[in-house]
Amino acid sequence: MTELPRKAAARTARLAALPLGYAGRQAMGLGKRLGGKPAEAVLSDVQQRTAEQLFRTLGELKGGAMKFGQALSVLEAALPEEVSAPYREHLTALQDSAPPMPTQTVRQQLATHLGDDWKERLVWLDGAPTAAASIGQVHRGRWRDHAPGVDGTEREVAVKVQYPGAGEALMGDLRQIARVARSVAPVFPGIDIKPLVAELQARAADELDYQLEAEAQAAYAEAFADHPDIVVPAVVAVGGEVLVTEWMESPHSLAHVIREGTQEERDHYGELFVRFLFEGPHRTGMLHADPHPGNFRILPAADGGRGRLGVLDFGAVARLPGGQLPAAAGRLMRIALDSDEESLVAGLRQEGFIKERIEVDPALVLQYLAPFVEPAAQERFTFTRDWMREQFERINDPRSETFTIATRLNLPTSYLLIHRTWLGGIGLLSQLGATAPFREILEESLPGFAAD
Repeated sequence: MTELPRKAAARTARLAALPLGYAGRQAMGLGKRLGGKPAEAVLSDVQQRTAEQLFRTLGELKGGAMKFGQALSVLEAALPEEVSAPYREHLTALQDSAPPMPTQTVRQQLATHLGDDWKERLVWLDGAPTAAASIGQVHRGRWRDHAPGVDGTEREVAVKVQYPGAGEALMGDLRQIARVARSVAPVFPGIDIKPLVAELQARAADELDYQLEAEAQAAYAEAFADHPDIVVPAVVAVGGEVLVTEWMESPHSLAHVIREGTQEERDHYGELFVRFLFEGPHRTGMLHADPHPGNFRILPAADGGRGRLGVLDFGAVARLPGGQLPAAAGRLMRIALDSDEESLVAGLRQEGFIKERIEVDPALVLQYLAPFVEPAAQERFTFTRDWMREQFERINDPRSETFTIATRLNLPTSYLLIHRTWLGGIGLLSQLGATAPFREILEESLPGFAAD
């Protein structure tokens, strides 16, 4: 698969076939069980084959299909182990790579969006992509500056080129995935697929706008220019469906640390990730809202030891009202930590998390929310797959007395992307198994959280 499949009917047919394939494998599995094969072996076989078809299809189609797969990959840590184990290899494969588009297509995009004289500025371009994602791919190149006062200095750059037809494919895929969500949902117990797709649809237009992305990345690059541990490449040029930024030399993404990193590396880069997540809004007034591992790169120290964290892809960015994370979120976390159940319910009502005329038991609300703020209750908290899985199982267990609380809580629109990013960030940290000074970071960078 070398091109972005553009015919809507063909893409729709492949996505629509996913739940049919799952149902067919279930039926075959039933036959095997009747034939005497152990249920556990049949279940594993069905899940493995489902994973292979699902994530191969999502990766090859790119567009909204791959974007959906990447979102699921961050939440992999929440799945039960017997489900996540067969999927893990296929999920993480989506975090770092995708099939490339033809070189001629790349050159056509450059000419269209950088102008016919693009070769005078982009004096060298690697024919093979260094990275590929849902709506575009990145090539390494060398850029010659022609600004006034500049003598034609050349520098290494990353050239991000959007797939032709990516917008149409992205929106069409997400509409189709929304239609088949109910059928795909049993493959991912504990993860509510419909709101996940709705969130991806809501921010899709922003991710297609490279001018908007360039503005966000330029702001982040300036804000973190003096940071000792976080690196954001500067923007060099932008035009339509092409974005050129400074090159960042990096051997691996966080996906590699998840697979093979030492505990020291997991803790170090996990802490830097949390610091970036909360310092970003504090420094820029924006929230980097795409926390999947492929967007975070390892920059080793000169001696090969623990290094800095590079950050890429600013297509999904929340521009925060008031230029900061809501102070109410920090205050509510602090109230929950103090176990002040009456004040917690009052604060939730004021922010719109509990609607008017909805009655709740304050003690159950605190019991329901307490585990979510647990990382902020300790000097250093270790995020694990077991901990995240426990939270998902707890809120999805109808036998729990706090189960009904979830149906009475409301997520205000202004918190949707913040919540989605927070959930993805926790998923990434749980995949890393990182221990981080979470409370200290919140006290430094989350408005309203620090004790008076």
